[in-house]
Amino acid sequence: MTARDNPRGFLRSLLDAAVAAALPDKVVPPHLPDPPTGRTIVVGAGKASAAMAKAVEDHWPGPLEGIVVTRTGHGVPCRRIEIVEASHPVPDAKGEDAARRILELVSDGGPDDLVLCLISGGGSALLALPAEGLTLADKQAVNRALLASGADITAMNTVRKHLSAIKGGRLAAAAYPAPMVSLLISDVPGDDPSVIASGPTVADPTTFADARAVLAHYGIDPPAAVAARLAVAKDETPKPGDERLSRSKVVIIASPLASLEAAAATARTAGVTPLILGDALEGEAREVGKATAGIARSAADHGHPLRPPAVLLSGGETTVTVKGKGRGGRNAEFLAGLAVGLHGAPGIHALAADTDGIDGSEDNAGAVITPDTLARARAAGLDVAALMADNDCYSLFAALDDLIVTGPTLTNVNDFRAILVDPEPTA
Repeated sequence: MTARDNPRGFLRSLLDAAVAAALPDKVVPPHLPDPPTGRTIVVGAGKASAAMAKAVEDHWPGPLEGIVVTRTGHGVPCRRIEIVEASHPVPDAKGEDAARRILELVSDGGPDDLVLCLISGGGSALLALPAEGLTLADKQAVNRALLASGADITAMNTVRKHLSAIKGGRLAAAAYPAPMVSLLISDVPGDDPSVIASGPTVADPTTFADARAVLAHYGIDPPAAVAARLAVAKDETPKPGDERLSRSKVVIIASPLASLEAAAATARTAGVTPLILGDALEGEAREVGKATAGIARSAADHGHPLRPPAVLLSGGETTVTVKGKGRGGRNAEFLAGLAVGLHGAPGIHALAADTDGIDGSEDNAGAVITPDTLARARAAGLDVAALMADNDCYSLFAALDDLIVTGPTLTNVNDFRAILVDPEPTA
Protein backbone atom coordinates (compact mmCIF):
# COMPACT_ATOMS: atom_id res chain seq x y z
CA MET A 1 0.00 0.00 0.00
CA THR A 2 1.36 3.42 -0.99
CA ALA A 3 1.18 6.78 0.74
CA ARG A 4 -1.43 7.83 -1.82
CA ASP A 5 -3.59 4.79 -1.04
CA ASN A 6 -3.56 5.49 2.71
CA PRO A 7 -2.23 8.98 3.48
CA ARG A 8 -3.41 8.91 7.11
CA GLY A 9 -1.72 5.60 7.73
CA PHE A 10 1.46 6.85 6.09
CA LEU A 11 1.53 10.03 8.19
CA ARG A 12 0.85 8.06 11.35
CA SER A 13 3.77 5.75 10.52
CA LEU A 14 6.04 8.80 10.42
CA LEU A 15 4.83 9.96 13.84
CA ASP A 16 5.36 6.48 15.23
CA ALA A 17 8.91 6.41 13.86
CA ALA A 18 9.67 9.81 15.40
CA VAL A 19 8.41 8.70 18.81
CA ALA A 20 10.20 5.34 18.66
CA ALA A 21 13.53 7.07 18.02
CA ALA A 22 13.24 8.87 21.37
CA LEU A 23 11.90 6.13 23.65
CA PRO A 24 13.89 5.91 26.90
CA ASP A 25 14.50 2.16 26.72
CA LYS A 26 16.35 2.83 23.44
CA VAL A 27 18.24 6.04 24.20
CA VAL A 28 19.13 5.75 27.90
CA PRO A 29 21.25 2.53 28.08
CA PRO A 30 24.02 3.60 25.63
CA HIS A 31 24.72 6.71 27.71
CA LEU A 32 24.83 5.31 31.23
CA PRO A 33 28.07 6.23 33.07
CA ASP A 34 30.26 3.81 34.99
CA PRO A 35 29.06 3.03 38.53
CA PRO A 36 30.78 4.97 41.34
CA THR A 37 32.61 3.53 44.34
CA GLY A 38 29.95 5.08 46.56
CA ARG A 39 26.18 5.51 46.24
CA THR A 40 24.24 5.97 43.02
CA ILE A 41 21.50 8.57 43.53
CA VAL A 42 18.96 8.85 40.73
CA VAL A 43 16.77 11.94 40.47
CA GLY A 44 14.83 13.48 37.64
CA ALA A 45 11.82 15.30 36.30
CA GLY A 46 9.80 15.40 33.11
CA LYS A 47 7.19 13.58 31.09
CA ALA A 48 9.73 10.87 30.17
CA SER A 49 11.52 10.68 33.53
CA ALA A 50 9.69 7.62 34.89
CA ALA A 51 10.37 5.63 31.73
CA MET A 52 13.98 6.84 31.88
CA ALA A 53 14.22 5.63 35.49
CA LYS A 54 12.90 2.22 34.45
CA ALA A 55 15.56 2.04 31.71
CA VAL A 56 18.24 2.85 34.29
CA GLU A 57 17.00 0.15 36.65
CA ASP A 58 16.90 -2.42 33.88
CA HIS A 59 20.54 -1.78 32.88
CA TRP A 60 22.32 -0.62 36.04
CA PRO A 61 24.79 -3.19 37.39
CA GLY A 62 24.79 -2.14 41.05
CA PRO A 63 22.65 -0.69 43.83
CA LEU A 64 20.85 2.60 43.39
CA GLU A 65 18.21 4.79 45.02
CA GLY A 66 16.29 7.88 44.08
CA ILE A 67 13.18 9.91 43.27
CA VAL A 68 11.84 11.19 39.96
CA VAL A 69 8.70 13.22 39.30
CA THR A 70 6.63 12.87 36.16
CA ARG A 71 3.31 14.10 34.84
CA THR A 72 0.16 12.42 36.15
CA GLY A 73 -0.57 9.43 33.91
CA HIS A 74 3.04 9.12 32.74
CA GLY A 75 4.28 6.93 35.58
CA VAL A 76 6.07 3.61 35.09
CA PRO A 77 6.49 1.12 37.96
CA CYS A 78 10.05 0.93 39.29
CA ARG A 79 11.53 -1.29 41.99
CA ARG A 80 14.14 0.95 43.61
CA ILE A 81 13.45 4.46 42.31
CA GLU A 82 10.40 6.20 43.72
CA ILE A 83 8.05 7.58 41.04
CA VAL A 84 5.97 10.64 41.93
CA GLU A 85 3.18 11.84 39.63
CA ALA A 86 2.32 15.54 39.71
CA SER A 87 0.42 18.19 37.77
CA HIS A 88 1.52 19.69 34.44
CA PRO A 89 1.56 22.34 32.97
CA VAL A 90 0.43 24.17 36.13
CA PRO A 91 2.43 22.90 39.14
CA ASP A 92 0.88 21.44 42.28
CA ALA A 93 1.79 20.48 45.85
CA LYS A 94 2.94 16.99 44.81
CA GLY A 95 5.52 18.50 42.48
CA GLU A 96 6.60 20.93 45.18
CA ASP A 97 7.09 18.15 47.72
CA ALA A 98 8.96 15.95 45.23
CA ALA A 99 11.28 18.80 44.27
CA ARG A 100 12.06 19.52 47.91
CA ARG A 101 12.89 15.87 48.56
CA ILE A 102 15.04 15.67 45.41
CA LEU A 103 17.03 18.71 46.53
CA GLU A 104 17.54 17.20 49.99
CA LEU A 105 18.59 13.84 48.52
CA VAL A 106 21.29 15.23 46.24
CA SER A 107 22.56 17.51 49.01
CA ASP A 108 23.46 14.35 50.94
CA GLY A 109 25.85 13.11 48.23
CA GLY A 110 29.63 13.00 48.62
CA PRO A 111 32.63 13.07 46.28
CA ASP A 112 32.62 9.25 45.88
CA ASP A 113 28.92 9.11 45.01
CA LEU A 114 27.21 9.66 41.67
CA VAL A 115 24.08 11.72 41.08
CA LEU A 116 22.38 10.54 37.88
CA CYS A 117 19.83 13.12 36.80
CA LEU A 118 17.13 12.22 34.25
CA ILE A 119 15.59 15.27 32.60
CA SER A 120 12.98 15.66 29.87
CA GLY A 121 10.44 18.20 28.72
CA GLY A 122 7.84 19.14 31.30
CA GLY A 123 10.38 19.07 34.10
CA SER A 124 10.12 22.80 34.72
CA ALA A 125 6.50 22.66 35.88
CA LEU A 126 7.08 19.41 37.75
CA LEU A 127 10.07 20.70 39.77
CA ALA A 128 7.88 23.21 41.54
CA LEU A 129 9.99 24.39 44.48
CA PRO A 130 9.38 28.10 45.11
CA ALA A 131 12.31 30.34 46.00
CA GLU A 132 12.46 31.84 49.47
CA GLY A 133 9.60 34.26 50.05
CA LEU A 134 7.35 32.76 47.37
CA THR A 135 4.46 30.31 47.60
CA LEU A 136 3.22 27.63 45.25
CA ALA A 137 0.21 29.86 44.55
CA ASP A 138 2.58 32.61 43.36
CA LYS A 139 4.26 30.21 40.93
CA GLN A 140 0.91 28.86 39.72
CA ALA A 141 -0.36 32.36 38.95
CA VAL A 142 2.73 33.27 36.95
CA ASN A 143 2.69 29.92 35.15
CA ARG A 144 -0.93 30.36 34.04
CA ALA A 145 -0.24 33.87 32.80
CA LEU A 146 2.82 32.78 30.84
CA LEU A 147 0.98 29.84 29.26
CA ALA A 148 -1.79 32.16 28.01
CA SER A 149 0.55 34.95 26.88
CA GLY A 150 2.06 33.40 23.75
CA ALA A 151 5.55 33.46 25.27
CA ASP A 152 7.95 30.89 23.86
CA ILE A 153 9.59 28.25 26.06
CA THR A 154 12.86 30.16 26.42
CA ALA A 155 11.05 33.24 27.73
CA MET A 156 8.86 31.22 30.08
CA ASN A 157 11.80 29.35 31.55
CA THR A 158 13.77 32.56 32.03
CA VAL A 159 11.08 33.62 34.49
CA ARG A 160 10.66 30.19 36.06
CA LYS A 161 14.37 29.91 36.89
CA HIS A 162 14.30 33.11 38.90
CA LEU A 163 11.30 32.05 40.96
CA SER A 164 12.75 28.65 41.85
CA ALA A 165 14.97 27.11 44.50
CA ILE A 166 15.99 24.22 42.23
CA LYS A 167 16.05 25.35 38.58
CA GLY A 168 18.70 27.31 36.69
CA GLY A 169 21.66 25.23 37.92
CA ARG A 170 20.60 25.17 41.57
CA LEU A 171 20.13 21.39 41.64
CA ALA A 172 23.70 20.76 40.47
CA ALA A 173 25.01 23.37 42.91
CA ALA A 174 23.25 21.55 45.76
CA ALA A 175 24.80 18.20 44.72
CA TYR A 176 28.39 19.52 44.75
CA PRO A 177 30.93 18.01 45.45
CA ALA A 178 29.22 14.81 44.27
CA PRO A 179 29.76 14.29 40.53
CA MET A 180 26.56 14.58 38.51
CA VAL A 181 25.69 13.17 35.09
CA SER A 182 22.50 14.50 33.50
CA LEU A 183 20.84 12.60 30.66
CA LEU A 184 18.51 14.91 28.73
CA ILE A 185 15.73 14.22 26.26
CA SER A 186 15.44 17.57 24.51
CA ASP A 187 12.10 19.17 23.73
CA VAL A 188 13.29 22.71 23.04
CA PRO A 189 14.36 24.53 19.86
CA GLY A 190 18.13 24.39 19.58
CA ASP A 191 18.53 21.70 22.27
CA ASP A 192 19.87 24.26 24.76
CA PRO A 193 20.42 22.40 28.07
CA SER A 194 19.83 25.61 30.02
CA VAL A 195 16.28 25.76 28.62
CA ILE A 196 15.29 22.07 28.87
CA ALA A 197 13.21 21.83 32.06
CA SER A 198 14.67 25.25 33.01
CA GLY A 199 18.19 23.80 33.23
CA PRO A 200 18.35 22.52 36.83
CA THR A 201 21.85 21.08 36.37
CA VAL A 202 23.55 23.63 34.10
CA ALA A 203 24.72 27.22 34.38
CA ASP A 204 22.09 29.84 33.67
CA PRO A 205 23.03 32.70 31.31
CA THR A 206 19.83 34.66 32.09
CA THR A 207 19.31 37.18 34.87
CA PHE A 208 16.65 38.70 37.10
CA ALA A 209 16.59 41.64 34.69
CA ASP A 210 15.81 39.26 31.83
CA ALA A 211 12.94 37.76 33.83
CA ARG A 212 11.50 41.20 34.55
CA ALA A 213 11.77 42.06 30.85
CA VAL A 214 9.79 38.95 29.87
CA LEU A 215 6.91 39.83 32.18
CA ALA A 216 6.91 43.42 30.95
CA HIS A 217 6.98 42.38 27.28
CA TYR A 218 3.94 40.16 27.65
CA GLY A 219 2.07 42.56 29.91
CA ILE A 220 1.99 40.17 32.87
CA ASP A 221 1.31 41.73 36.28
CA PRO A 222 2.73 39.17 38.74
CA PRO A 223 1.78 38.66 42.40
CA ALA A 224 3.35 41.20 44.75
CA ALA A 225 5.83 38.69 46.20
CA VAL A 226 7.04 37.76 42.71
CA ALA A 227 7.48 41.39 41.70
CA ALA A 228 9.40 42.05 44.91
CA ARG A 229 11.75 39.09 44.41
CA LEU A 230 12.51 40.03 40.82
CA ALA A 231 13.12 43.65 41.81
CA VAL A 232 15.51 42.88 44.68
CA ALA A 233 17.43 40.30 42.58
CA LYS A 234 19.70 39.22 45.42
CA ASP A 235 19.85 35.45 44.80
CA GLU A 236 21.11 35.10 41.21
CA THR A 237 21.25 31.67 39.54
CA PRO A 238 24.66 29.96 39.13
CA LYS A 239 26.49 31.35 36.13
CA PRO A 240 29.10 29.82 33.77
CA GLY A 241 32.35 29.19 35.65
CA ASP A 242 30.65 28.58 39.00
CA GLU A 243 32.80 26.09 40.96
CA ARG A 244 29.71 24.24 42.19
CA LEU A 245 28.92 23.18 38.62
CA SER A 246 32.43 21.94 37.83
CA ARG A 247 31.54 18.28 38.43
CA SER A 248 28.31 18.37 36.44
CA LYS A 249 28.22 16.72 32.99
CA VAL A 250 25.28 16.95 30.59
CA VAL A 251 24.49 14.58 27.70
CA ILE A 252 21.60 15.03 25.27
CA ILE A 253 20.43 11.52 24.44
CA ALA A 254 17.42 12.28 22.21
CA SER A 255 16.42 15.34 20.21
CA PRO A 256 13.76 16.64 17.82
CA LEU A 257 16.17 16.45 14.88
CA ALA A 258 17.01 12.79 15.51
CA SER A 259 13.29 11.98 15.53
CA LEU A 260 12.71 13.94 12.33
CA GLU A 261 15.54 12.00 10.70
CA ALA A 262 13.91 8.72 11.77
CA ALA A 263 10.65 9.83 10.19
CA ALA A 264 12.52 10.86 7.02
CA ALA A 265 14.04 7.39 6.76
CA THR A 266 10.58 5.83 7.05
CA ALA A 267 9.30 8.11 4.28
CA ARG A 268 12.12 7.13 1.95
CA THR A 269 11.34 3.47 2.52
CA ALA A 270 7.78 4.21 1.38
CA GLY A 271 9.03 5.92 -1.79
CA VAL A 272 8.27 9.45 -0.60
CA THR A 273 10.99 12.12 -0.67
CA PRO A 274 11.34 13.91 2.69
CA LEU A 275 12.46 17.47 3.35
CA ILE A 276 13.17 18.52 6.92
CA LEU A 277 12.23 22.20 7.12
CA GLY A 278 13.81 22.48 10.56
CA ASP A 279 13.64 21.17 14.10
CA ALA A 280 13.08 24.54 15.76
CA LEU A 281 10.12 26.22 14.03
CA GLU A 282 8.53 28.74 16.37
CA GLY A 283 5.85 31.42 16.17
CA GLU A 284 2.09 31.77 16.55
CA ALA A 285 0.73 28.33 15.68
CA ARG A 286 -1.94 29.34 13.18
CA GLU A 287 0.42 31.75 11.39
CA VAL A 288 3.13 29.09 11.11
CA GLY A 289 0.45 26.83 9.62
CA LYS A 290 -0.53 29.41 7.01
CA ALA A 291 3.11 30.04 6.10
CA THR A 292 3.85 26.34 5.76
CA ALA A 293 0.82 25.99 3.48
CA GLY A 294 2.61 28.19 0.96
CA ILE A 295 5.58 25.81 0.86
CA ALA A 296 3.29 22.81 0.37
CA ARG A 297 1.35 24.50 -2.44
CA SER A 298 4.59 25.42 -4.17
CA ALA A 299 5.73 21.80 -4.07
CA ALA A 300 2.38 20.62 -5.43
CA ASP A 301 2.12 23.27 -8.19
CA HIS A 302 5.74 23.83 -9.22
CA GLY A 303 7.84 21.00 -7.81
CA HIS A 304 9.71 23.44 -5.54
CA PRO A 305 11.38 23.02 -3.09
CA LEU A 306 10.98 19.35 -4.11
CA ARG A 307 8.86 17.28 -6.46
CA PRO A 308 5.97 15.11 -5.25
CA PRO A 309 5.47 12.61 -3.86
CA ALA A 310 7.10 14.40 -0.97
CA VAL A 311 6.65 15.03 2.71
CA LEU A 312 7.59 18.23 4.53
CA LEU A 313 8.77 17.50 8.07
CA SER A 314 9.29 19.98 10.89
CA GLY A 315 9.62 20.16 14.64
CA GLY A 316 9.87 22.78 17.34
CA GLU A 317 7.31 24.47 19.53
CA THR A 318 4.79 26.97 18.26
CA THR A 319 2.83 29.14 20.66
CA VAL A 320 -0.80 30.10 21.12
CA THR A 321 -1.86 33.49 22.45
CA VAL A 322 -5.07 32.53 24.23
CA LYS A 323 -7.87 34.99 23.62
CA GLY A 324 -10.87 32.66 23.53
CA LYS A 325 -12.39 30.14 25.91
CA GLY A 326 -12.46 27.01 23.76
CA ARG A 327 -10.54 23.75 23.94
CA GLY A 328 -7.41 23.58 21.87
CA GLY A 329 -3.72 22.93 21.55
CA ARG A 330 -0.91 24.37 19.46
CA ASN A 331 -0.90 21.44 17.01
CA ALA A 332 -4.64 21.75 16.43
CA GLU A 333 -4.24 25.50 15.82
CA PHE A 334 -1.32 24.88 13.48
CA LEU A 335 -3.44 22.47 11.42
CA ALA A 336 -6.41 24.83 11.30
CA GLY A 337 -4.13 27.58 10.01
CA LEU A 338 -2.60 25.14 7.51
CA ALA A 339 -6.05 24.09 6.24
CA VAL A 340 -7.07 27.71 5.76
CA GLY A 341 -3.83 28.42 3.91
CA LEU A 342 -4.25 25.40 1.63
CA HIS A 343 -7.80 26.34 0.57
CA GLY A 344 -8.63 22.71 -0.19
CA ALA A 345 -5.61 22.17 -2.47
CA PRO A 346 -5.83 18.61 -3.83
CA GLY A 347 -3.44 15.87 -2.79
CA ILE A 348 -2.17 17.50 0.42
CA HIS A 349 -2.67 15.79 3.77
CA ALA A 350 -1.02 16.66 7.07
CA LEU A 351 -0.53 15.51 10.64
CA ALA A 352 0.70 17.52 13.62
CA ALA A 353 1.11 16.08 17.10
CA ASP A 354 3.04 16.49 20.31
CA THR A 355 5.42 13.55 20.68
CA ASP A 356 4.49 13.22 24.37
CA GLY A 357 0.96 12.26 23.32
CA ILE A 358 -0.73 15.36 24.76
CA ASP A 359 -1.50 18.46 22.68
CA GLY A 360 -1.47 21.15 25.34
CA SER A 361 -3.76 19.93 28.10
CA GLU A 362 -6.23 17.87 26.06
CA ASP A 363 -6.51 14.09 25.65
CA ASN A 364 -5.27 14.01 22.06
CA ALA A 365 -1.74 14.10 20.69
CA GLY A 366 -2.81 16.18 17.70
CA ALA A 367 -4.90 15.83 14.57
CA VAL A 368 -4.87 15.38 10.79
CA ILE A 369 -6.20 17.40 7.89
CA THR A 370 -7.24 16.28 4.42
CA PRO A 371 -7.91 18.19 1.19
CA ASP A 372 -11.61 18.28 2.10
CA THR A 373 -11.24 19.36 5.73
CA LEU A 374 -12.80 22.78 5.16
CA ALA A 375 -15.58 21.33 2.97
CA ARG A 376 -16.44 18.73 5.60
CA ALA A 377 -16.45 21.44 8.26
CA ARG A 378 -18.91 23.54 6.26
CA ALA A 379 -21.12 20.52 5.64
CA ALA A 380 -21.20 19.88 9.38
CA GLY A 381 -22.21 23.47 10.08
CA LEU A 382 -18.87 24.37 11.65
CA ASP A 383 -17.54 27.93 11.42
CA VAL A 384 -13.78 27.42 11.23
CA ALA A 385 -12.95 31.11 11.62
CA ALA A 386 -15.13 31.42 14.73
CA LEU A 387 -13.66 28.27 16.26
CA MET A 388 -10.13 29.56 15.66
CA ALA A 389 -11.04 32.92 17.18
CA ASP A 390 -12.23 31.10 20.32
CA ASN A 391 -9.08 28.90 20.45
CA ASP A 392 -11.42 25.93 19.99
CA CYS A 393 -9.64 23.89 17.34
CA TYR A 394 -9.91 20.72 19.42
CA SER A 395 -13.68 20.90 18.96
CA LEU A 396 -13.23 21.38 15.21
CA PHE A 397 -11.19 18.23 14.75
CA ALA A 398 -13.23 16.24 17.26
CA ALA A 399 -16.37 16.97 15.25
CA LEU A 400 -14.62 15.84 12.06
CA ASP A 401 -13.28 12.69 13.74
CA ASP A 402 -9.76 13.80 12.85
CA LEU A 403 -8.09 13.79 16.27
CA ILE A 404 -4.96 11.68 16.80
CA VAL A 405 -5.10 9.91 20.18
CA THR A 406 -2.03 7.98 21.32
CA GLY A 407 -2.11 8.30 25.09
CA PRO A 408 1.12 9.19 26.92
CA THR A 409 4.10 8.04 24.84
CA LEU A 410 6.55 8.30 27.80
CA THR A 411 8.95 10.47 25.83
CA ASN A 412 8.95 14.07 24.64
CA VAL A 413 10.90 15.62 21.76
CA ASN A 414 8.33 18.32 21.15
CA ASP A 415 5.96 18.80 18.24
CA PHE A 416 6.09 16.70 15.09
CA ARG A 417 4.58 17.95 11.84
CA ALA A 418 4.35 16.12 8.51
CA ILE A 419 2.73 17.41 5.32
CA LEU A 420 2.29 14.87 2.52
CA VAL A 421 2.24 16.41 -0.94
CA ASP A 422 1.07 13.83 -3.47
CA PRO A 423 -1.46 15.21 -5.97
CA GLU A 424 -2.97 12.95 -8.60
CA PRO A 425 -1.05 13.30 -11.88
CA THR A 426 -2.84 15.36 -14.50
CA ALA A 427 -3.67 13.85 -17.89
